[in-house]
Amino acid sequence: MKLNHINLTVTDVPAAQQFLETYFGLKPMDTSGDARGNSFAVLFDDNGMVITLMKGAEVQYPKTFHIGFIQESEEKVNEINRRMKDDGFDVKPPQRSHGWTFYVKAPGGFTVEVLA
Repeated sequence: MKLNHINLTVTDVPAAQQFLETYFGLKPMDTSGDARGNSFAVLFDDNGMVITLMKGAEVQYPKTFHIGFIQESEEKVNEINRRMKDDGFDVKPPQRSHGWTFYVKAPGGFTVEVLA
């Protein structure tokens, strides 16, 4: 058994979707026929993970809640960190903790960990 689906409530579905596509290569499912419009999105990766995004007026995750994207190397973590910083995200440099890791607040109100 493996976890392969998570739903995130976000304040801005299009921005959260663009973030996940840009930095983590998630691919969108066509939801143009869905009555929820820009309030709903479905994204998937090459390993069967499905992330749905649903709009919420207020998003309050617990302080330690996050989703993670494990990378194949520290260099890849550094590259993503650099791209996010160049694109204006408030990210600290990766650090050695339980891996080579950094956290970023994603558009829409959830936190992402990037690690190797």
